[in-house]
Amino acid sequence: MNAEVGNMAGLVLLGVLALAAGGCACVVWAERGGPRWVRYVATVTLAASELVRRSGKNRRRSLNRSTGDGD
Repeated sequence: MNAEVGNMAGLVLLGVLALAAGGCACVVWAERGGPRWVRYVATVTLAASELVRRSGKNRRRSLNRSTGDGD
């Protein structure tokens, strides 16, 4: 049973990696004037990366506030 869960997690991670790599390729292609669907995928990829970046910043800020109160 644990091997099945590990295999599934590996497949999910591989899928996420493939989507990220494809999105990055579309961003580069869109910069060089690719077709409309590539520009759309590039826009979605850049928006998703911005959301992830902001989420990380907010998480770090909340961690800094909680650890700095004890002095």
